[in-house]
Amino acid sequence: MQQLNWQKSSYSDAEGADNCLELASGVGDLRHLRESDDPGVVVTTDAAKLRAFLLAAKAGKFDHLA
Repeated sequence: MQQLNWQKSSYSDAEGADNCLELASGVGDLRHLRESDDPGVVVTTDAAKLRAFLLAAKAGKFDHLA
């Protein structure tokens, strides 16, 4: 895998650096996500699917899973 420039979520706990969601852009339209406390596990998707997921989450479409 290429060297990725990981960015932490602005919602990450400033004191607890190990509980953050991180995002990196990949080749072309690929986007990579990981949790900072388990950086070896990376989820890869494309920008359109990530956008659809984030919009659904913001709209509460997954609230019943909590």
